[in-house]
Amino acid sequence: MGSQNAADEAEIRRLIEEHAKALHDKNAAGSLAHLTQDAVIFDLAPPLRSAYANENKTQEWMNGWEGPIESEERELALRVSGDSAYWYGYSRLRGHSKAAGQHVDFWMRMTMILERVNGRWKVVHEHSSVPFYMDGSMRPAFDLKP
Repeated sequence: MGSQNAADEAEIRRLIEEHAKALHDKNAAGSLAHLTQDAVIFDLAPPLRSAYANENKTQEWMNGWEGPIESEERELALRVSGDSAYWYGYSRLRGHSKAAGQHVDFWMRMTMILERVNGRWKVVHEHSSVPFYMDGSMRPAFDLKP
């Protein structure tokens, strides 16, 4: 069982690396390739819940960045049990946002739930969030770092 878990963990880590490369290259199809068709996405952008991954919407968002979109994962915790797995940790997003007209660099919290589908690991749920200051300002806490 240990060697199978090690192989599963390696495959999931490759999936995460491939997602980061697709994000960097602004390849929407590649960034969504590891999602199931019915994956539930709790993303930073509205709505509160997306019932499916929209390639056109994702590419439009990616095109709103000048140059590559950089990402980095930190403090990644990964657990595999049979045909289910989850990972959580921090993800850094940085690049030059055309809409903001400036360099963007912030950390967010990330969670992914995966299932083995036809022998391959697929993401069935993805959740990303940025904390906000509860001092009445409602400002996103983009200054936090792990």
